[in-house]
Amino acid sequence: MTEKRYVIVKKDKGKFVWKFFCIFAVCYFMIDYRKYILSNGLTLLTHEAWDTPLATVNVMYNVGARDEDPQRTGFAHLFEHLMFGGTERVPDFDAVVSSLGGESNAFTNNDITNYYITLPVAGLPTALMLEADRMGGLSLTPKALEVQQKVVTEEYNQRYMNQPYGDVWLLLRPLCYKKYPYRWATIGADIRHVSEATLEDVKAFHERYYRADNAILAVAAPMKHEEMVAMVEREWRVESEEWRTESGERREERCFARERMYPVEEEQREARRQEVRREVPADAVYLAWPMCDHFGDDFRACDLLSDLLGTGHSSRIYNNIVREGRLVTEADAYITGDAGPGLLVLSAKVKAGVDPDEVAEALRREAYKLTEERVDDYELEKVKNRYESTFVYSQYKAADRALALCQYTWLGDTERANRDAEDYRRVTAEQMQQAARHLFCPERENVLIVRKGGE
Repeated sequence: MTEKRYVIVKKDKGKFVWKFFCIFAVCYFMIDYRKYILSNGLTLLTHEAWDTPLATVNVMYNVGARDEDPQRTGFAHLFEHLMFGGTERVPDFDAVVSSLGGESNAFTNNDITNYYITLPVAGLPTALMLEADRMGGLSLTPKALEVQQKVVTEEYNQRYMNQPYGDVWLLLRPLCYKKYPYRWATIGADIRHVSEATLEDVKAFHERYYRADNAILAVAAPMKHEEMVAMVEREWRVESEEWRTESGERREERCFARERMYPVEEEQREARRQEVRREVPADAVYLAWPMCDHFGDDFRACDLLSDLLGTGHSSRIYNNIVREGRLVTEADAYITGDAGPGLLVLSAKVKAGVDPDEVAEALRREAYKLTEERVDDYELEKVKNRYESTFVYSQYKAADRALALCQYTWLGDTERANRDAEDYRRVTAEQMQQAARHLFCPERENVLIVRKGGE
């Protein structure tokens, strides 16, 4: 579907039509929101979502895998499970949500832990009660901990150990990071950290991070802002104040993502390489280069570079390597998108009989071309269009808008939920080449080869 918009008779006409569509779509899906701070420190965002009969409650906690003790990893992900274990008031969280015709889920990454409930709007007060209840009254018992330790250990075995290429990030992260706490995956550096966790360990983690002043709550529903705020105040038993000064101007935003200090990753000055053998269908190659953090000047340029290299059938890697059909069966390029220092990764599955190093060199060659040649205007426009369409469609559902409000608020700029596509539009071909030259250096390269066959 996304490729069809590039099939145009006249380049200039198609470019104009696409720009017109994007401007219309971005304006149509502008997220109208209000922001409040509650007296308990909770940050609240409300969104009047009149295009749906559903309500969404999204709670983002400022805690991810990077906040863990290196000797107690996997706790952020463990809590993603524990938070569904119930409280004294509501022993079965999922049963209540299901009885209202709703759904709930969560995810953890290296930076944050996010929970959401989506249900018919009549159930919104109950959804808010559930989130307020488990924020302060989670039942942390030996039995609850034992059950979730087994669940997480089984997930580790199934998703990471017993699945082809499942342990790639368990290998790639410590290869690329030596000090920064992105060096372990969200499942943990060692599953024994979770399986051997004590109730005291878990309670201390909950007390430190699962607090109102360490969380962002977004409510999206077909009702007035004032009604949603009143419901939140009632369930959390607090008062709120709109995020404005007395003159009505917006206050300086709090940036959750940059409030803590982490070990500094030293600049990589020597290429690294690791080879392993696994029971996989085909050899695989992964090339990773360290890039700036989310706040760096090159972040958007690096994101667009990854799209230009490996996203879709019009990408350079697809056209120059995959389509030829001689070296690989599939390939990809992406950035990790972390708040802290991230990675740009190229990956490929190797065809039988081909040397993985030949594939690595082909991928490397496509990356290094970007340091020598300026991206032409048409190709740059194409990747910007792709990002803009992804940005627009990512906010199609009210639940996605609630998540976006939380994410950008966590990053310290809520308005980026409406402005991010415009910021990407400003990236120039010169900035792309400058970012590529800084990024693609031989001494900053990390290569992981997964070869077919037992260890």
